[in-house]
Amino acid sequence: MTLKLCLLEDDTIMGESLRDRFEMEGYAVDWFRSAGAAESALVAGGYSLFISDIRLPDETGDRLYDRLRNAHGVNLPPVIFITGYGSIDTAVHLLKAGAADYVVKPFDLDELVDKAADLGSLGDRPPASSGEGPRLGVAPAMRRVEEQLRRLAAAGASVLLMGESGVGKEYAARYFHEHGPGIARPFIAVNCGALTESLLEAELFGHERGAFTGAQRVKRGVFEQAQGGTLFLDEIGDMPPTMQVRLLRATQERQIVRVGGETPIDVSLTLVSATHRDLRALVAAGEFREDLYYRINTVQVRIPPLRERPEDILWFARQFLGTLAGNGSPRSLSPEAERMLLRRPWPGNLRELGHCLERALLLSDAIELAPDDLLDDTNPEQVGEADDEGLSSYLQQCERDHIRRALARHQWRIAVTAESLGISRKNLWEKMRRLEISTDES
Repeated sequence: MTLKLCLLEDDTIMGESLRDRFEMEGYAVDWFRSAGAAESALVAGGYSLFISDIRLPDETGDRLYDRLRNAHGVNLPPVIFITGYGSIDTAVHLLKAGAADYVVKPFDLDELVDKAADLGSLGDRPPASSGEGPRLGVAPAMRRVEEQLRRLAAAGASVLLMGESGVGKEYAARYFHEHGPGIARPFIAVNCGALTESLLEAELFGHERGAFTGAQRVKRGVFEQAQGGTLFLDEIGDMPPTMQVRLLRATQERQIVRVGGETPIDVSLTLVSATHRDLRALVAAGEFREDLYYRINTVQVRIPPLRERPEDILWFARQFLGTLAGNGSPRSLSPEAERMLLRRPWPGNLRELGHCLERALLLSDAIELAPDDLLDDTNPEQVGEADDEGLSSYLQQCERDHIRRALARHQWRIAVTAESLGISRKNLWEKMRRLEISTDES
C-alpha cells in the first residue's frame, strides 16, 4: 500500500529535494509551503506521516501542531519536525507533547528517510512517544531506544544493553521494567563486576543457613527476590567463568539452587543484562561462554555515548540540577556555562556530567552557574581546555563569522551563498552544522 506523506516546507530547494527523494522511495507526497495550506489537508486526514519545518512564513510549526491537536482535535499521523540548532528546545517541547521525532539542519537525508520508514509503517497508531515525555533523553537516537524498549517490555523479551560506562544502562533497564506487564513487580539490580566470585554466587542464588562461616540464616538471592519482575545484571561481561556456567543453567532451566542447598527453586522473571565490554570479542577470546552469550542476547539494544547525542547534554544537565537542588532554590546554567558543557567530550558520560554538576552545586552558591563553577581545579587539562582555546578555536570563530556575513548578504539563501563562497550546498550545510549556525538567525 502506498503511504501518503504530508510535507510542510517553505524552502523551495529543500522542499523539492525532500519531495523527489520520498517519491523515489514510493511515497505519495503532498507538498505545502505554508501552515494554512497544510492545515486544511491535515484536518481532512488520510496521511500516514507528517514532516514539517518549525520555522514557516505564516506560522511556526509548533503552533500549528498544538492547534491541530487541541482546537481541531485532529488524530494526527506520526510527526517529524525539521529544526535548526536555535529551535532544539522547541523540538523537545514538541516531543513531550507527542511528536514522534525531529531532525536538526543540516541533516542526513538517508537518516530522515529511515525515520520516516519506521514511523510511516505505524499507520494510524499513536506516535512513538505514546503521550509520554522523554525519559532517557531528547536526542532522536534515545527516542528510538525508548520505543524499542517499550516494545520489548510488552513482549517480555530478554534484553542485552550495550554501552560505555556511565552511559545510562541502568536508567534504560528501569525504563524497560516500568513498561512491562502488571504493576508492583520487583526490579532487582546487581553489579556482577563489583563482587568476588563467592559473594556473587550467594548474591545471585542465595544460601542456606550454615552453608559457610557466617551464614547464620537463610538468604534469598536476587533471582528469588526478582520473582515475577525484572532482574538486571549489570557488567555481565565481568562475570567469572564458573559463574557463567551456573547462570546459563539457571536461565535455561528456570531453576536455581541456593548455596549449601539441594532443592531446586523455580524462578520466573525477565532478565536484562548490560555490559560496556565487547562480548563477541570476549567469546572469540574464550573469556565468555558462547552459549550464555546467545542466551542473554535475545535482543541487543545499544545505548550511544553522550558525545554521539549532544542534544542530551543540556537536557540531562537541567534534569540533574533540578534533582540535586531538591527543595532548595532552583539553579540554572549561564549561556557561557552551557556552551562549555557542550564543548566537553564527557568520556564518563552521564555519570561524569552528574558528578560535575553535583560538585558545582556544593561549591557555589550562585543561582546561575558560570563556567568557573564547573571547572575542577585538580584537572589541569580541563582548565586549559576551557581557558585557552588556542589558534584552532580562533580560526573556527573567523570561519563562523565569515559564513554568517555571507548568509546575511544573500538573505540566507543557501544555494546563492554556497555559490558565492565557492562550495557546494551540501558543504555549506555541513559547515553550518559544525559551526552551530542556525537558519533561525536570519
